[in-house]
Amino acid sequence: MNEALRVSQSALKAGGPVADELLDVTVVLVAGASLIFLGVMALLAVALMRQRRGAPPKARWWIWGGGVAFPCVVLVVLFLYSEWHRPAWRPVPPRDALMVSITGHLWWWEVRLRDPATGVEVVLANELRIPVGRPVYVGLASADVLHSFWVPSLAGKMDMVPGRLQHLLLQADRPGIWRGQCAEFCGTQHARMALLVVAQAPQAFEQWLANQSRPAAPLPDTPEAAVLARGREAFLQRRCQACHAVRGVAESSRLGPDLTHVGSRLSLGAGTLATSSESLADWVAHTQQHKPGAHMPSAARTPDSAAAQEIEDIAAWLAHLR
Repeated sequence: MNEALRVSQSALKAGGPVADELLDVTVVLVAGASLIFLGVMALLAVALMRQRRGAPPKARWWIWGGGVAFPCVVLVVLFLYSEWHRPAWRPVPPRDALMVSITGHLWWWEVRLRDPATGVEVVLANELRIPVGRPVYVGLASADVLHSFWVPSLAGKMDMVPGRLQHLLLQADRPGIWRGQCAEFCGTQHARMALLVVAQAPQAFEQWLANQSRPAAPLPDTPEAAVLARGREAFLQRRCQACHAVRGVAESSRLGPDLTHVGSRLSLGAGTLATSSESLADWVAHTQQHKPGAHMPSAARTPDSAAAQEIEDIAAWLAHLR
């Protein structure tokens, strides 16, 4: 992964209360399993010593004690402990929760949420922004094959099954960026199906959401407007809108990621490249080299200087969409 995108992806570095509770459960289970293992090794040592002295262990006590009573006690304790920690949010989300819809595709994430001020649905790709201190109730679905949503530092893992809607709760208690990953093998580019979760202060999040609800940024009244206009025209002439929507320019397709504010995102290709004008041009020109098997073809299939300039213009316009 690009160095600029190397952010936390560890369940041992909890970034919120949901992950904190999961980490507590993990510590208890690991500690309990370690104690049981040490106890079994100690009993093995005692049995071997007794056998050397010619005093074999009583089989009945071992079977009923170690094979029946002890496992029953352990399983009952684990059942009660798991019931104690069972999430209470599944049937009904918390009252103040932010509602988010995430759909897994081959091999990218579609993120949808609604601006309460305008009612406009905001569509992102491979990036989820959330307010600090507020629970986020995520609806999870798959558009094609089995996927699995997992942001280790913020929440547990949840499988995404085609035709079914799953739910997950996550929350960040401080500003930061965390990396998520598809945790269910889903094809050739499974390893490059990452998601960045960005936690912002509530006021910054509201400002970001209001900006995201607007259509694509108009061309500025600057000398670079001509280049951006050429890029927008090339985008339409190459029929990029057949797969990508840009609100205010081309709004019909949902086959590929929405590009209305693509310039404001941290990564391209589900964590493959850090976003910049240069990386956008590289991605458009050499998609299959960066992510073989992706549904988007490489634009630079022939060494044509005119085509190369066209790709740079498209990239400049896309980087302008913030």
